[in-house]
Amino acid sequence: MGDRDYQEQEEIFSKVVRAGRRTYFFDVRATKADDYYLTITESKKFTNDDGSFHFKKHKIYLYKEDFQEFGDTLKEITDFIIKEKGGEVISDRHQSNYKREDQATPADSDAAEPNHPASFTNINFEDI
Repeated sequence: MGDRDYQEQEEIFSKVVRAGRRTYFFDVRATKADDYYLTITESKKFTNDDGSFHFKKHKIYLYKEDFQEFGDTLKEITDFIIKEKGGEVISDRHQSNYKREDQATPADSDAAEPNHPASFTNINFEDI
């Protein structure tokens, strides 16, 4: 059997989840004994200074004997995160100057005020 034949036989079923710069690949593969296991691959796109790009990949191999505990733990952890922080996503990409309320300083709240002299120039458009 050639390399190409083995490659086609190895991948049984696949699903892809695209999430911004990340892509997750869920692939069912077969062992040499013809049992199935799951690979989860995270692929993240990076852009070089010259405009070209490359990908960094991380892979997890998950075997049937671990499915139940892995699934239960994943659900427990994701439920905890949603319960504690809600479903809203706050990331540097969306708000690079985001600070939790307990981290804000009085200067931060003054600068955030739209009518604060340091952040707003009072212009009357009738004057122009």
